[in-house]
Amino acid sequence: MFLRLFSNRHPSPNENTVKNLLETIGLTGKAEMKAELLSHGEKQRLEIGMLVAQSPDLLLVDEPVAGLTDSETEQTGDLLLNLAESHSIIVIEHDMEFVRQIARQVTVLHQGAVLCEGTIEEVQNDPQVIEVYLGQPYEQDE
Repeated sequence: MFLRLFSNRHPSPNENTVKNLLETIGLTGKAEMKAELLSHGEKQRLEIGMLVAQSPDLLLVDEPVAGLTDSETEQTGDLLLNLAESHSIIVIEHDMEFVRQIARQVTVLHQGAVLCEGTIEEVQNDPQVIEVYLGQPYEQDE
């Protein structure tokens, strides 16, 4: 009898928010699973979802793809690109292939100061970046 009282109820606004967020982060099918049983990549997406649930003005994400498989890295990149349509996001990351996937603007820091800013191509070809991060003087093609 008790179950019948609630079987036709409409989802609360919070339940709809959680449902939409799970869909956004690609975890709808695992909604009933304990977080400890999720894969590393799924846990990363869950953590990003938990940040988004707080409705921040800015998402600051530190090395979101560390230790992920290539597939998980791609999924995380797709998620961040999707979220960038409605959120400001700063990603700190050393995986340059991932940065290439998601970055519109890249800022390289060295000893606490901005060394270079621009597109990924501009940054990767910058003489100072090459010297500082590769330890070799920049040699221009002649």
